Amino acid sequence: MIIDPRYMQLAEGLTGFSTALKAGERVLIDAFDVPDAMVIALIRATRARGAHPYVQLHRARVAREMSLGAEEAQFAPHAEIELARMQKMDAYIALRGSDNIFEASDVPSDRVQLVSRLMKPVLDYRVGRTKWVVLRWPTSAMAQQASMSTEAFEDFYFNVCTLDYARMVPGMKALADLMKKTDRVHITGPGTDLRFSIKGIGAQPCGGLRNIPDGEVFSCPVKDSVEGHIQYNAPTVYLGASFDNIRLEFKRGRITAATSSNTKRLNEILDSDPGARYIGEFAIGFNPHILEPMRDILFDEKIAGSFHFTPGQAYDGVGNGNKSQVHWDMVCIQRPDYGGGEIRFDGKLIRKDGQFVPKALHKLNPEYLLGKK
Repeated sequence: MIIDPRYMQLAEGLTGFSTALKAGERVLIDAFDVPDAMVIALIRATRARGAHPYVQLHRARVAREMSLGAEEAQFAPHAEIELARMQKMDAYIALRGSDNIFEASDVPSDRVQLVSRLMKPVLDYRVGRTKWVVLRWPTSAMAQQASMSTEAFEDFYFNVCTLDYARMVPGMKALADLMKKTDRVHITGPGTDLRFSIKGIGAQPCGGLRNIPDGEVFSCPVKDSVEGHIQYNAPTVYLGASFDNIRLEFKRGRITAATSSNTKRLNEILDSDPGARYIGEFAIGFNPHILEPMRDILFDEKIAGSFHFTPGQAYDGVGNGNKSQVHWDMVCIQRPDYGGGEIRFDGKLIRKDGQFVPKALHKLNPEYLLGKK
């Protein structure tokens, strides 16, 4: 089978730089509406490293039908089987394509929450105990979301996903070191005045090892420290539903008011469990190729000049202990074309209108990451 060389380049990056597969290791390749040629490229790249590939294929319309009639008596044994399989894996590579990002939009929220709750141990094991990387796959639906032709979007996709992520390392380290020393964070912008502490939480750089595309450093607020309000300006899709203009208000860390273009569904999700109304992640994004939101969180959370402030589950290691079945990366862009904004650490200006200000962080600005400086 003749395979597009871009597929092989991507597969080699995923099995090499991202998951660093070693001889004898087992990897689950989880493919959602992805061309067979890309799955085969991953199998070949895995075997070339002496590792053992396992493959699971998903189809969105089938998954929707299963979720429509989801019952605990059916999904509880299914979750046990999936967990047992994941416990046999050393690594996990997921490629997620979609011909219709709203395929699950009519699945009742109680069924979605049931499946999410039962499958959470599988997710927790995968995140905490395996080497993993997750990425989208370019489709015509994604091209439409990005308002691009299919060919132009494919070129954009492979440029983003095969970026020289090693170039991010010095700037990411500097930002992570600074965040580890920071107590108070103050974020301002149109509709936003947000204050919280990240003291003692730590920070984690993300440069192509877990998500592709990548380009962020994340931390987490002290759970009860968040005060103020935030107006997100990037549209989002979560659990099959679309949301625009999300606005959240906080008191002692808890979301006390939430509105959007879909306020009822927004609050249903935030009421999934007590932890869903607390923040589990604060991250700053800086991928220079990604400039506009396209309702795909793996891309949108890395937008140059953005940050995300995430209701729900906190990560182990760099988190505040918050537990939830929800982890919803909501994005705010602070470049001038989106109204601008500032991020301050302990009173010092760190980023203004999407550009990092301290000299030590200049290597995270687009000019450097794109090789122009």
